[in-house]
Amino acid sequence: MSVELATDYRPSEDEPFMNDRQRKYFRAKLLDWKEEILRESRETLEHLQDENQNHPDLVDRASSETDRAIELRARDRQRKLIAKIDSALERIEDGSYGYCEETGEPISLRRLEARPIATLSIEAQERHERREKVYRDD
Repeated sequence: MSVELATDYRPSEDEPFMNDRQRKYFRAKLLDWKEEILRESRETLEHLQDENQNHPDLVDRASSETDRAIELRARDRQRKLIAKIDSALERIEDGSYGYCEETGEPISLRRLEARPIATLSIEAQERHERREKVYRDD
């Protein structure tokens, strides 16, 4: 992908879907997102390591443990998000990025812009959520 992108480039419906520019744009967007998550994770780890665990007061200790548990849960969610970003980057490389896993149809650029790790079109996602709701309600 040797296509250069202008800093103000945004994918448009007026160009061929998932052309080199669009793939390069979404690849950069995903890599930036991943780097931001990794940076935040490093900061969280530093914070957890720096925090003094010697809280003589039980309430302070309980509060600290609660904060730590919340941060660790957030890190687990971030780890899963990074796996989804890596999967999206693989799809860019193999040419399947931007296409619905269920229907094979293009996922709208607006959806990919809002959620670059999307694997389903809005319609397929809504069907999936309706099926989940039906099973949850049983």
